[in-house]
Amino acid sequence: MASVNMADVKRLREITAAGMMDCKKALEEAEGDFDKAIEILRVKGAKDVGKREARTASNGLIAVKHEGDSLAAMLELNCETDFVAKGERFQALAAQVVEHIVATKPADVPTLLESQIDGKTVKELLDETNAALGEKIEIRRFALLEGGYIGSYLHKTDPQLPPAVGVLVQLDKPNAQVAKDVAQHAAAMAPKYLSPNQVPAEVLEKERAVFEQMTREEGKPEAALPKIVEGRIKGWFRDFTLLEQAWVKDNKKNIAKVAEEAGVQVLAFARYKVGQA
Repeated sequence: MASVNMADVKRLREITAAGMMDCKKALEEAEGDFDKAIEILRVKGAKDVGKREARTASNGLIAVKHEGDSLAAMLELNCETDFVAKGERFQALAAQVVEHIVATKPADVPTLLESQIDGKTVKELLDETNAALGEKIEIRRFALLEGGYIGSYLHKTDPQLPPAVGVLVQLDKPNAQVAKDVAQHAAAMAPKYLSPNQVPAEVLEKERAVFEQMTREEGKPEAALPKIVEGRIKGWFRDFTLLEQAWVKDNKKNIAKVAEEAGVQVLAFARYKVGQA
């Protein structure tokens, strides 16, 4: 096998996003021919796709696509390393898939994976990218909001990487400033639910049980338990429901009040952070 220098290995890695040792071996096998080395890496990648299924894809990006003011989609596309996340091919795939979501409005991730883009299923596109980049590539989730007025916000946790946090906000009528303010607030404060009445019953029941146990262990009088627990539940709503949260720009108002003063209603939101629930 021909010997190769590290400059060539680095260049091949930049082109393919493959691992350093894989690039070195491919160049040696190809006797320095870059095109042949790329093909060797692609073939190797295809053989290794199944092996990568069990690996964890905890990096990636959030992509958003709007179609006018009343339709938008948000996608979390995952990979294994930030090196791949900031690569052109990975980001192009995310843009292609989120645009496809807006166009076809799939019901869920399995439906999305089976749908076709230019004669190939989305699953086939993921597998091709998986093979080319040498990492597990997967769609974790997506959100699709339609109707009213939809704003969005994308946040980079590292300026060298693509957005890792994304928010969609749906208002009942157009107001770009409120949509932006609420989306940025949600990005920072990570609410889990829109309002108290949208918290699932089983979640509320679990929190109530925790607060009851906590209050008892603090030695509070039995007669006072219901009132104390109810107060703690309200505090939990202020922490985890968007409309009850204190606005980051003015903590004397909650988000419901901000919307009310602007003459709009927040109908729905979605917030994703790469690698988090």
